[in-house]
Amino acid sequence: MLLEKFKTAKQPEIQALRQLEYINMLPLPLRLERPSFLNALCAPNGNRPHVIAEFKRASPSRGDILMDFPPEEAAKQYAEAGASCLSVLTEETYFKGTLGYLKRMSAPGLPLLRKDFIFDRLQVAATAATPASALLLIVRLTPDAALLRSLREQAEAHGIDAVVEIFDEADLALARESGARIIQVNARDLDTLQVDRSACLRLAERFHQAGDNEAWIAASGISASDHLRQAAGAGYQAVLVGTSLMDGGAPGAGRSPHPPHLRYRLQPRPGPRNHSHRLRARHRRLESALKHGIACDRASASGASLPALPAPRPHQPLLRWREQPKAGRGI
Repeated sequence: MLLEKFKTAKQPEIQALRQLEYINMLPLPLRLERPSFLNALCAPNGNRPHVIAEFKRASPSRGDILMDFPPEEAAKQYAEAGASCLSVLTEETYFKGTLGYLKRMSAPGLPLLRKDFIFDRLQVAATAATPASALLLIVRLTPDAALLRSLREQAEAHGIDAVVEIFDEADLALARESGARIIQVNARDLDTLQVDRSACLRLAERFHQAGDNEAWIAASGISASDHLRQAAGAGYQAVLVGTSLMDGGAPGAGRSPHPPHLRYRLQPRPGPRNHSHRLRARHRRLESALKHGIACDRASASGASLPALPAPRPHQPLLRWREQPKAGRGI
C-alpha cells in the first residue's frame, strides 16, 4: 500500500523529533495570530467554491511537475489571482517539499495548509513552530477516532485547524466521531492513484447537509471550470487545486506556461510587473549584450552598419488563470 510507504518514509523525521524532544530542543510554537483556515472556507463567496491553491513540486502519480519555481513567487501569484488559502506540500521523499516552504509562502498573509503525512504528536508540535493555519490528517493513515481527536485538539490548542481527509462513507464516520469540522474528500485512491470525481461528488450530495457545521473540500482531479461548478453544486465550500496550476510551467522557456484549461472568475489584480527569476533574466540580457558587442566589433572592422539590439521578450507570469468564464455564466 502506498500509504504504508508514505508512513515508512516519515519515520526518520519522527525519530529526529523524538531525539530533539529527549534533549529538550523541540522548536517552540510560534506566538502569532494565525489567519483562520476554517473562517476563510466559510466566508461568503457567491455561488463559487473557494480555491485552495497548492504548491506541489512533484507527486508519485506525475513525477517532477515544476522543480525550479520559487515558493515565494508562487504564493504571490496565487494571492494576486484571488486564492482564498494556500496548500503547501512539505513531504520530502515523494513530493519533494520541505517544512521551510510554509515560512517562505507566508508573506501574502493567506491561511496556509501543511499538507503532509501526519500521524504523530511530534509532527503536530513541529507544525506549531511554523506559520501554518491548518494541517492535514488522513483517516486511512490514522484509522482511530481517538487518535484523530487527540491530534486535532493538540493542533487547535495552537490555533491550527485540522483538515481531515476521507475517501468514503466509512472514513467519514470515523472523521465525524473524532469531531472533525473540516472534511476533505480526496477523489484519488492513494492505493491505486486512480481518480474518481463522481464518487467524490456523490459523497457530498449524500452526507453534507446545510447546518451540519462542517466545511467540505473537494480535492484531486480539479482541472476545468465544470469541475468547480459541479463541486459547488454538490455542496462543497472549497476545492483544492494543485497539479493543474503547477503543470506545464517552465520559467525562462519560450512557450506560454499557463495552467491548462482552468477557467475561473479570478484575475490578477493590477500591480507591478512580476520580477521572478531576476537572475536568469539578467544572465539572458548579459549574454545578449555580449553577442551584440561582438557583432558591433565585427561590423566596425568591416565598415558595415551596426546591428540593433534584440527587443526584450514580454513578461508572462507563470501561474495565472488561462481562460475567463463566458459572459453571463457564473461558477
